[in-house]
Amino acid sequence: MSAVIDVRGLWRIYETAAGHTTALRGVSLQVARGEFLAIMGPSGSGKSTLMNTLGCLDRPTAGSYRLEGVEVSELSEDDLAHVRSSRLGFVFQSFNLLPRATVLRNVMLPLVYSDRPVRDRELAAWRALRSVGLPEEHYLHRSNELSGGQMQRVAIARALVNDPAIILADEPTGNLDTATGEMVMRTFQRMQRRGKTIILITHDPEVAAWADRTVHIRDGRLFSDEEERAYLAGLARVEEGAAAGPSPTSSAAQKNRSRLLGVPCL
Repeated sequence: MSAVIDVRGLWRIYETAAGHTTALRGVSLQVARGEFLAIMGPSGSGKSTLMNTLGCLDRPTAGSYRLEGVEVSELSEDDLAHVRSSRLGFVFQSFNLLPRATVLRNVMLPLVYSDRPVRDRELAAWRALRSVGLPEEHYLHRSNELSGGQMQRVAIARALVNDPAIILADEPTGNLDTATGEMVMRTFQRMQRRGKTIILITHDPEVAAWADRTVHIRDGRLFSDEEERAYLAGLARVEEGAAAGPSPTSSAAQKNRSRLLGVPCL
């Protein structure tokens, strides 16, 4: 299968008042068209930065990102906005729905600036809601009248209304109980069977198990399951050596840790 996302040597360095912060360190990742990929990582690992970069919401400091064969760094801001509105769909942990707007109007929001007639926008929203299995009697309810699972289905429908090729989901089950989270994950599986590429960020291994493949991000670097285990084992050995040594700040442990993290030893 062809790669719909091809990331090579991606770095993201932020300048702050305290100095430079490196969020991504030479990340490389290929995602096949129609694949369901989970990206796992703890808080502060760089997973949100990676998701923002894949979603064309942030530009990398260095490296290459080709989306459907197009080098993203060469796109203008207008081009990026068009990609986000037509090729990408976003699902968030907090739903991001307008509480006083109806379900139907919430799903229509991405179509507000299109030149499609209102009736066509309503039909597109109706079809998207049906595709996620939300009963029709809820379509004219306000979103704040729904359960958490229903609201997440509305959020997924909103992500689908423009028929994007890629769905980016950031902790989509984080605010849901186990049974409701399973219902949402089954919805993502149905989307994949219809040809969508799904990229999901999570810290929960049970959620990641729904995906075809899982990669791990730690300290801004990407690992497979085996590579992550080796990396953590290496860090543990370094920390043990530092604790046993007479001076952790001057020992070889500092150099080993810097090598593992990919940062200079000062």
